[in-house]
Amino acid sequence: MAAALVLAAGSVCAQTEPVAQSTEVVEESTDNVEINSFWSNWFISAGGGAQIYFGDHDRQASFGDRLSGALDIAVGKWFSPEIGVRLMYSGLSAKGATQKGHLAHSTGVDVPGKGGNGYWLEKSKFNFFNFQIDAMFNASNIIWGYNEKRVYNLSPYVGLGVMRVSDKPAETAIAGHFGLLNSFRLTSCLDLNLDIRGTLVNDDFDGEPGGRKGEGLLTATLGLTYKFSPRGWNRGKNVIRTVYNTAEIKAMQEKLRQMSEENARLQEAIANGNKEEAQTIVKQIASSNLVVFPIGKSTLSNEARVNLGMLAEVIKKGDPHSVYTITGYADEGTGSEELNRELSKERADAVYDCLVKEFGISQSQLRIDYKGGVDNMFYNDPRLSRAVITQESN
Repeated sequence: MAAALVLAAGSVCAQTEPVAQSTEVVEESTDNVEINSFWSNWFISAGGGAQIYFGDHDRQASFGDRLSGALDIAVGKWFSPEIGVRLMYSGLSAKGATQKGHLAHSTGVDVPGKGGNGYWLEKSKFNFFNFQIDAMFNASNIIWGYNEKRVYNLSPYVGLGVMRVSDKPAETAIAGHFGLLNSFRLTSCLDLNLDIRGTLVNDDFDGEPGGRKGEGLLTATLGLTYKFSPRGWNRGKNVIRTVYNTAEIKAMQEKLRQMSEENARLQEAIANGNKEEAQTIVKQIASSNLVVFPIGKSTLSNEARVNLGMLAEVIKKGDPHSVYTITGYADEGTGSEELNRELSKERADAVYDCLVKEFGISQSQLRIDYKGGVDNMFYNDPRLSRAVITQESN
């Protein structure tokens, strides 16, 4: 009974003994972006231009008499590639017309054709400032996706502000804003902006009530935006974990040892005159080898080096006159044609350098080729196209 218990315990231990494993973690970029920290993607902007006031006497005053300078200074932050907010100062002065004798910011100068001889209009001008907060929406990123190198971005915005006339009679009002921010990328940190904005305010703002329900401004400014570092958005990543059974690797190494012994026997057969049979078997052993790379990378993993080490042993034991072609590939569905061509070459170069510099394969036995981006080569799986295939040349 004791012996049976010992055997049973040994059987259980053998069944529950953990299998040694190693894990390769591969991160693949996606089209999604990660939300960065609070201190990322802040900006400051300044611009100057012109604005026109819409008041009670627009038809009587000329366009030029209603046109004045404009100044914008803003600080803001993008919370995502699509949504941002800014706090802005804007203002300087507004021009128009007012009734004679009303003293609503009158300059004392008659409106041509409407003043003199007791007639009723004089030119007006008043200084004001406005503090507003705007919610911005990057329509370009919403429609076409985030692209940090896009030259032009269109960002509609809406907001509320507090406007105040600093001249007497003073007036404070709540104003609504809507506009289009047109951004042109100059460098990674600098944009040229064209800001076109409409402002709605109450009828009393220009000091002359009773003419209409509301008044407003149309403003256009040209300026620059500086984007503080850190700027931009990181791509999201899919993490792929591939588990390797180290016992399988050891079994492959043992198989390689056996193959090496068989190769030694075949070389002995060559020496004894049975060259044709031995040469045929050696060529069968030197089969094709596949090395897979992470997306966008040309760096060899340790597992890939193990496979190349096994291939190197086979090449060394094989026909010294055999030539092997190292062919690099990339995934056609990821990256541009030019990028994939360069990436496939870098991957082939990485395998070549490993075989030559790390495992001592003669350069005369290797040649390099690369195909750029290709469609799925194996099992409709794009990951298996991010690879290098090494095989004996015809």
